[in-house]
Amino acid sequence: MPGSARQNSMFKKTDGYVQKNNPMPVTSCGRRRNDGSPLNKLRKTTRGKGRHFLHADEGGGMTEAGRRAYKKENPGSTLSAPVTEKNPSKKNAARRKSFCARSRSWKSERGKAARRRWKC
Repeated sequence: MPGSARQNSMFKKTDGYVQKNNPMPVTSCGRRRNDGSPLNKLRKTTRGKGRHFLHADEGGGMTEAGRRAYKKENPGSTLSAPVTEKNPSKKNAARRKSFCARSRSWKSERGKAARRRWKC
């Protein structure tokens, strides 16, 4: 009979895969859900010393220091600088084309600045 005590005793009980160093708590059903705690501790400032973002006048987006700080907090991320070259390589040209297509609907001051910076 499936699920009988005899049949279940043949197998060793395991906890399954346990993900280490995940900041989200596990719920009763085993899923991870954001409890509202801020994961991104990056200072979102555009003015002063230690800023991580450019102001809209400067083209929007992250500074180099901001990208380094983000990568430090999120290892394995593939965040890279905007493509601002006149004749980008094939890979960077595809990245720019993708960004420009994705950001076409951005109408805010920062969105327009970012599109100008990427030369969309």
